[in-house]
Amino acid sequence: MTYPGREKMSYRVSRLGALDDFAGGGQVVVQGNYAYVGHMDPPNGTSIIDVSNPRNPKVVSQLTLEGNATHTHKVRVVGDLMYINVERYDRHFRHKATLIDGTKAALKEDLGREPTDDEIADRIGIPRKRMGDLWAAYHDDYKDGGWKVYDIKDKANPREIAYVRTHGFGVHRFDVDENYAYMSTEMEGYLGNILVVYDMADPTSPKEVSRFHIAGQHIAAGETPNWTGYKHRLHHGMRVGDEIWCAYWHAGIRVLDCSDITDLKLIGEYDYHPAIPEPTHTVMPLENPIGGRRYAVAVDEEHDHRHGALHGFMWVFDVTDVGAMKPISTFDVSERDSPYARAGGRFGAHQFREKLDDTLVYLTWFSGGLRIVDLKDPTRPEEIAHYIPEPRAGFPSPQSNDVDVDERGLVYMLDRNKGLDILVFDRP
Repeated sequence: MTYPGREKMSYRVSRLGALDDFAGGGQVVVQGNYAYVGHMDPPNGTSIIDVSNPRNPKVVSQLTLEGNATHTHKVRVVGDLMYINVERYDRHFRHKATLIDGTKAALKEDLGREPTDDEIADRIGIPRKRMGDLWAAYHDDYKDGGWKVYDIKDKANPREIAYVRTHGFGVHRFDVDENYAYMSTEMEGYLGNILVVYDMADPTSPKEVSRFHIAGQHIAAGETPNWTGYKHRLHHGMRVGDEIWCAYWHAGIRVLDCSDITDLKLIGEYDYHPAIPEPTHTVMPLENPIGGRRYAVAVDEEHDHRHGALHGFMWVFDVTDVGAMKPISTFDVSERDSPYARAGGRFGAHQFREKLDDTLVYLTWFSGGLRIVDLKDPTRPEEIAHYIPEPRAGFPSPQSNDVDVDERGLVYMLDRNKGLDILVFDRP
């Protein structure tokens, strides 16, 4: 599709193959001839897809889940090991169960009587028909949160070799390498997700080696948060050399020195909230300097968007001095650049390919599809190509959620609701 003012983009993205009737997901990663997808909604768990013929991808195995208590929507692969998260499904809604007691007490004082369920639902801000679900969450004792490791030498028969239970709602997004796993998880005694690092020398028996949290999270140690609810929590951290780059939701960016993995040290931070309404989703630096300076990319997730507020967008930071990082430019997409911007579903930014090995950033933009942005001049990000898929049957808009690029340069874009596209980018 071409839109007014976009005619100068000279690079083309086209669809090579797809899985159209395929459950939506939270993450896609590609290694060799296989793509791995963590699905959003149970009973769908994790899929392994043969993409050796990208025009005709084939699912070779799928892990499924029992019931609807859990989802495993994130996945990573290192060699013959596959890592998945185990997290309470529909956790944002279920977190609201913690508001019931305070809401009941406030309503009782206002009304002079016990409130009805409808009145509690209205005050909390949920549909009345879901108050029964919220009471179920209030009484729930979820114990399955954590993460798992699978042996995938035989792609058709993944074999579970480790299950680490953490706490609460479990693990969200995470990073792994040959030696360690970097998990964003709830832990007993802490408010919201923190970073927990595990030694993977023996993948059948991961060992915790360190933790990091921001001040106010460790409530068991007497810390007091200066925010409400779970606003300040780790989304996930990405290891780059001897640093871990942490996206801290409504608390911005933290950079850790992990040269001693048993003793993580905070060496840089930048918080642009609350002026910027959407939460920090991912941050990491480019692998190579540009013009002798070091730069990082951050993206905010379009989450609970309010009309009139800014959509989620992309930042570029000069991080030559990590202790004094500063924003130097931003990239945004106009609602006019997608026919689905107001069709239903989210519109703004979500995620970028978590490998910045050149100046190109591959961004998913929910109903704005894929945006490919060149940072050859970091002060002037330039979109050089885009691809907006048609909505799958039953949905009003695409919800492009995650993206990866394989060794052949093929782009894999996963929809949050339904479908996986394999794209060819005629790159510069």
